[in-house]
Amino acid sequence: MPPPKSFASRLLRSWKKLGPGLVTGASDDDPSGIATYSQAGAAFGLATLWTAIVAFPLMASIQQMCARIGLVTSQGLTGTLKKHYPRPVLYLMLLFSFPAIIMNIGADIAGMGAVGNLLFPSIDANYFSVLFTLILLGLIIYLPYQKMASVLKYMCIVMLVYFVVPFLYKQDLGEIIQATFVPTIQFNKEFIAILVGILGTTISPYLFFWQASVEVEEMKTKRKHLLVNKKIINEINQDVDFGMTVSGFVMFFIILTTGTVLFKGGIHQIDTVEQAALALKPLAGNLAYLLFAVGVIGTGFIAIPVLSGSISYIITETFGWEQGLDKKFHEAKEFYMVIGISLILGLSLNYIGITPIQSLIYTAILYGLTAPVLIAIILHISNNKKIMGENVNGPITNLLGLLALIVMTLAAVTLLYLQF
Repeated sequence: MPPPKSFASRLLRSWKKLGPGLVTGASDDDPSGIATYSQAGAAFGLATLWTAIVAFPLMASIQQMCARIGLVTSQGLTGTLKKHYPRPVLYLMLLFSFPAIIMNIGADIAGMGAVGNLLFPSIDANYFSVLFTLILLGLIIYLPYQKMASVLKYMCIVMLVYFVVPFLYKQDLGEIIQATFVPTIQFNKEFIAILVGILGTTISPYLFFWQASVEVEEMKTKRKHLLVNKKIINEINQDVDFGMTVSGFVMFFIILTTGTVLFKGGIHQIDTVEQAALALKPLAGNLAYLLFAVGVIGTGFIAIPVLSGSISYIITETFGWEQGLDKKFHEAKEFYMVIGISLILGLSLNYIGITPIQSLIYTAILYGLTAPVLIAIILHISNNKKIMGENVNGPITNLLGLLALIVMTLAAVTLLYLQF
């Protein structure tokens, strides 16, 4: 009888099993997302803490569908749209997705640069932004997919800092439990706007495209000799659920941190992620400030490859160009050129007068317009036996997907009303 495996070996084995779902979940909490959660906590305390519980099943159900579409069709979401739907639908998604993702990248790069400047004040934020962009571009181009995936997965460990930060400040457990499980809604423009912002940054269209495409990459490298079956689909669902759970917890703890430290400290207006980090310093101490700031840079290194990879998958699949992170630069020049251009365009936004705050607003509007349409299409694909065979949605997945569609449609209508 073989000796029982140690806890460390079991943990390592479980870690190795984790796939794209973890990276997708972690990238959902990018610097611009952290800014949104920080704004929510600073402005309304713990009143939005319950949204982490509500958002989890909605985003997990959509990401599971996208993963299954990639696995079953061996195509990204764009390729499936191109093959089975009218071209105007595809081009409309491209029209809205490209500027939204570029502005998201720009906001994230600017946030990383500003936080770098906080940590090293003698170095200008713009130098940090350029440096981070060059490092990211080098990693994406020169690392093969498996190494890139491994680097991104290990970068996710940085997210653990947000599980520590709230406990560097005295917390009221009873207040936290109540705010988590008893939803609070304030019927005013500011509160509704922050709810819409939270939904927009957690259920983001770029993640739909990334999840489907990266499952195809995984299939090429790990599962290319395996037939799609319930076991593989269950493994993918578990991977996605784990990633979305991590994402939800990070969101929860950032709102918890800013909702207790900043809100109770009398700081109710946070416009940027570096303001949130800086405001923590006198109230929660240097360690909380340092961990929060390091977390922002770490999440940027996870999210920006996902954002730039998403837009590259969308464009290269639309025009039928060679694609894939598993390919070297000379094998998929257009794919890597789109990634490079997207990073450069994102970096350039600050130099043409578009601030990170403006980028976040424009991104939210464009994501808000595209998310309901994409969710409806994903639901349709996932229930189409001609495309999915026997791997169509079950009743619970359909129910959660329909709820996500209703919620995001209401959010989009509300967002447009508040903006215009």
